[in-house]
Amino acid sequence: MEVVNGVLCYPYTIAMAIWSSDWPLPSLPPRKTLSKTSLFISIPPTPSINPSSSRKSLFTNSSKPSSPLLDDTSNGLQLIHLPPRSQPSSTSELEITTDFIHGLCKNPTTESLAFQYYQKAREQHPQFKPESQTMSLLIRVLLKTKQWSSISALAGDFDVFGVFPGRLTCTRLISSCITSRKFKLTESLLSILESKEEIATYAFSSAMRSYNKLHMYSSTAMVLDRMRSSGIGVNPRGYLYIMDAHHKLGNTQMVVSLFHEFESKNWDFPEISAKIYAVVCESLGKSGKAFEALRYFREMENKGILPNPSLYASLISSFAVIREAELAEDLFQEAKEKRMLKDMAVFLKFVVMYVDVGLVEKTLEVVEVMVEMKIRVTDCVLCAIVNGYMRRRGIRASVIAYERLISLGCEPGQAEDLFLEMIEKGFDKCVVAYSTMISMYGKLGRARDAMKLLAKMKENGCKPNVWVYNSLLDMHGRLVNLRQVEKLWKEMKRRKIDADKFSYTSIINAYNKGREFEECMRYYQEFRMNGGELDRALCGIMVGVFSKCNMIDELLQLLQDMKSEGVKLDERLYKSALNALRDAALHHQVEWFQKNISFDKDET
Repeated sequence: MEVVNGVLCYPYTIAMAIWSSDWPLPSLPPRKTLSKTSLFISIPPTPSINPSSSRKSLFTNSSKPSSPLLDDTSNGLQLIHLPPRSQPSSTSELEITTDFIHGLCKNPTTESLAFQYYQKAREQHPQFKPESQTMSLLIRVLLKTKQWSSISALAGDFDVFGVFPGRLTCTRLISSCITSRKFKLTESLLSILESKEEIATYAFSSAMRSYNKLHMYSSTAMVLDRMRSSGIGVNPRGYLYIMDAHHKLGNTQMVVSLFHEFESKNWDFPEISAKIYAVVCESLGKSGKAFEALRYFREMENKGILPNPSLYASLISSFAVIREAELAEDLFQEAKEKRMLKDMAVFLKFVVMYVDVGLVEKTLEVVEVMVEMKIRVTDCVLCAIVNGYMRRRGIRASVIAYERLISLGCEPGQAEDLFLEMIEKGFDKCVVAYSTMISMYGKLGRARDAMKLLAKMKENGCKPNVWVYNSLLDMHGRLVNLRQVEKLWKEMKRRKIDADKFSYTSIINAYNKGREFEECMRYYQEFRMNGGELDRALCGIMVGVFSKCNMIDELLQLLQDMKSEGVKLDERLYKSALNALRDAALHHQVEWFQKNISFDKDET
């Protein structure tokens, strides 16, 4: 490439021959090789850097020369000199249009370059102004590749240009930031979007929904406070999310207040209204105000809003908890007629209610209804019924009840069959299901099955959580398999899973059963150094450890910590600690212990 008279030129090694009937055709020597001649072509300036347009300009100028000057050469080839035209000195000075950026964004092979060209256009062309579609497409590309710093930089241009992405893009942007736990970026984005009210309403609503998914209900409440301070209105779904957050926080009064605020808007959204009524009724029911919840339920029906199964389940459960059997039965029958009984928890709560009020015979009627409706009778329901008969009618009656349940087709051990059915249907990535089954195997002492399921869980790409490891630690600890306990603990550390109070209690108990008291003390000290709080189970283990090792100073320190944290021992461990102090002839400490440390007589 050369510059001639200020013109960018491209050399070609193949000469161009122009044949014309007006010019004499010189004779060429036979089999003589053509000599290499350079052809210089001036490229005119183009409005964009689209390669196709550049090629088009090149061919046009080479086929239509203006007054060419022909020079004879020895081999008959003619050299063309095109008139010079102005040309940018580099491609970076070519104009980058929004259409060009849109094209990059829509092409999977070039979308990664879109934001770079956007930045070039912004820096090199002061008159450049993106469109709303430009922002939306760029956000989509950056979210796809999780380029958070680039998203932050692009968001700053929303205010600079006064151009914002579309409503759906903004809601997705906020949701993605919160899901990825980019909370500072979320706050910055909400601050920017506050000025665009028609977008802000949906963006803030998306924030509340996303915080609820992470169980960050206090953050949802803060979003509402921010909306009100900024004068941003709340849409119907926003009311649903904020009411659900306050319900989970236990703020029943706030839920009712927000409901009346929602009602004053006179919106016609039956589907959302039904969900909002369900939140109100559930919140009132859990706070012991079942009759008030029923009043709101009837009010909803009078407005022509159809109830849903979750609303019936909430109401029935509310009356079952306060032992209002008659009202609970009426609602149960009403829901059955409307085919709204779909929540398994309702049947279990009915069974528990009948047991508590002494109507254990009616528990079998509940099972008959479940069989009639072809609803699976869970092991929890079976256990509740048999235990209820044991408490209220004795062993013989519980055996008869069990035989009756078997005759109805209720076989125990359905949890494992249901889990296998779930796996066969492709639902093999549910951490809760895996942890439940591993916990069940652990309680039954089926260590081999638990470890096989753990391996299957990892094979399916489902990462074990702290609950899974706690169940395994407890299982192997009770089996005094210390080698496996240590292996699981190291695996937790390698996977960067933080151990909780139950993890430390399980591993300390395992080493206590194996009589490796030094390891017990090491893990206990690690737990306390990490800010762990005492509970009765852990204190009971450590009182025994310190007593057996005759570590009186450590025992006294533990007892003082228990007193300050309000932890009580059971009678057996109380006597163990007291005897350890007496054996050490610490009479003053014995008096202090008897005066300040108490125990629960019901615990054994």
